[in-house]
Amino acid sequence: MNIGIFTDTYYPQVSGVATSIKTLKEQLESQGHHVYIFTTTDPKVASDEYEPSIFRFTSIPFISFTDRRIAVRGLFRAYQVAKELQLDIVHTQTEFSMGWIGKFVAKNLKIPCIHTYHTMYEDYLHYVAKGKLLKPHHVKQMSRSFCYHMTGIIAPSERVLTTLEGYGIKSPITVIPTGVDLQKYHQPIKIDVRKKYGIKADTPLLLTLSRLAYEKDIDRLINVMPQLRQLLPDILLMIVGDGPAREDLEQQVNMLNLQQNVLFTGEISHDQVADYYHAANLFVSTSVSESQGLTYIEALASGLRVVTTHSPYTDELLNDKEFGMTFEKLSDLAEILYKYLIKSKKPIEPDKLDQKLAAISAASFGERVVQFYHDCQAIYLKERETSHSGEIG
Repeated sequence: MNIGIFTDTYYPQVSGVATSIKTLKEQLESQGHHVYIFTTTDPKVASDEYEPSIFRFTSIPFISFTDRRIAVRGLFRAYQVAKELQLDIVHTQTEFSMGWIGKFVAKNLKIPCIHTYHTMYEDYLHYVAKGKLLKPHHVKQMSRSFCYHMTGIIAPSERVLTTLEGYGIKSPITVIPTGVDLQKYHQPIKIDVRKKYGIKADTPLLLTLSRLAYEKDIDRLINVMPQLRQLLPDILLMIVGDGPAREDLEQQVNMLNLQQNVLFTGEISHDQVADYYHAANLFVSTSVSESQGLTYIEALASGLRVVTTHSPYTDELLNDKEFGMTFEKLSDLAEILYKYLIKSKKPIEPDKLDQKLAAISAASFGERVVQFYHDCQAIYLKERETSHSGEIG
């Protein structure tokens, strides 16, 4: 198949969506499909830089979310390119500019349009006029409008599925979690992270890794650190990533006198992520807004246990305490982290881990998406035949 992926975010931007799309592209191509990325321009990519199978469209920073982009032109250029490429299917990955361009292309080429709904926008309303302008019912209206007439929709988790059904979206929806390239996390270490930052081998090291945005709730984790320090005086929390909340988080660390117990690394290359997982003793997240949490799967793939916020998705992922656990009350978190850091020093049992990860591997992800493409092509053809027969009658 010739597949066009339309997205507002792609490498070198760092995000879960960009990672998901890159993983999908690699898996589709490994199956022999041709994948073309239609995305926005990026300041880190020179306008004359050649990127095979990637088409970039003039864009500007998104309102109040300036490290993300939105296309401002390119509708007819995208159509012409897609027509020349003889696309068989359009797969949109955003509800904004490039998503609407993808819908336009699919409609005019008379091919199926599939959408992956990545983002729980109700958790992000504070970015626009500090939450005073847009409300949850606006998200519902926007989502219903974009998803109208989609041939099929991919939800990365049951939480997203439940949300879309609550919005009254009628298109066929299937749950397909983004997979992880497991081999990437089994490769030899390239960087000795502890040596790089002067961390002793026996220092208990917590890791959290994400975009440093307010909806990631990293402030909740920092607030637990004084209590955890009483239990483990030499505890160190490594916060990997960058983003709009970093300055406030650093101020919070200073106010709580945690400078010796919290380390900000800034943004790192995606190729180095596995080394950071391998350096830590435990992965932790206090976010309540994750739609699926790729970092949890990456941590497990690295053999690192995970402690994170209770949700239907995380409860299912961590249904065996061998892999970690979820918490409901923040007041319980310090004790949970202490127990895992002190008592769970044995590696996760390999057979158990392999069984856990088999269903969420990148290969499984790619296979399930391709099957959904075929299902949607059949749905699309049936709808067209029904439409034509109705016109003839």
